[in-house]
Amino acid sequence: MALRTVTRKLGSKLLPRFSPASLLHSHATSFGFKEVREDEKRRMVGDVFSNVASNYDLMNDVMSAGLHRLWKDRLVSKLNPFPGMKHLDVAGGTGDVAFRILDSINSIRRRAMQDVLEDDLQEETKVYVSDINPNMLNVGKKRALDRGLGGDKSLLWVEGDAEALSFGDNTMDGYTIAFGIRNVTHIEKVLSEAYRVLKHGGRFLCLELSHVDVPVFKEFYDYYSFSIIPTLGELIAGDRESYQYLVESIRRFPSQETFASMIAEAGFQKVEYENLVGGVVAIHSGLKV
Repeated sequence: MALRTVTRKLGSKLLPRFSPASLLHSHATSFGFKEVREDEKRRMVGDVFSNVASNYDLMNDVMSAGLHRLWKDRLVSKLNPFPGMKHLDVAGGTGDVAFRILDSINSIRRRAMQDVLEDDLQEETKVYVSDINPNMLNVGKKRALDRGLGGDKSLLWVEGDAEALSFGDNTMDGYTIAFGIRNVTHIEKVLSEAYRVLKHGGRFLCLELSHVDVPVFKEFYDYYSFSIIPTLGELIAGDRESYQYLVESIRRFPSQETFASMIAEAGFQKVEYENLVGGVVAIHSGLKV
């Protein structure tokens, strides 16, 4: 499957009219194709990720044929990490994105091959992994120990809600969220919090499963999503229902254009998105100026 990309930049005049404010007044929300109360969704999503935590990374490999690794590499390359940065990775429980960010920073240090200043910057580097699910965080912490990461206090784990972050205003150089934002109850609150914690000049990046824009490929993708992925979940993880929800949640997520509009509504500038594999996934980005 080719990794073709399409990048679209959205100026304020080109954005379709969209206001997420109406979502705030509803006490019902979606859980896959079901309509549930907001408090129910929080619990049900928590149950899903508690159930899949131990097999989460394995299933990502199986479902995407390993392509999720390339997608995350692309996400981090767009972030352009640097020594001394303060970064927040939200819904990052198992550490996949955070590890890549630290690896990128360490690679920069090795290339620099010097000096006291570089060491000082590394001591100040902080990559925070925030996740609402303690089971996902526990998997990430174990993986970090196995990799020998975090001993210098550059990697920190925080149990927290993406809709109400515990970090101060204007404290982060970067914010990433990969395969997480479609599972929250209020997307607009997550975006508002991302904007709040970022410094001026800070970058927001979101990697999310999205909407295929190639008609013939879409038919195959729909068949694979609804017929194959839940079966794989049952065979490998012993959990068909959780993976049925994950597939349905993708279809309920806003289109690339609509989500880009929501990012702009949150205050971000230079909003753009990049489709990968015909829109199977998209990387959205915005800048706080």
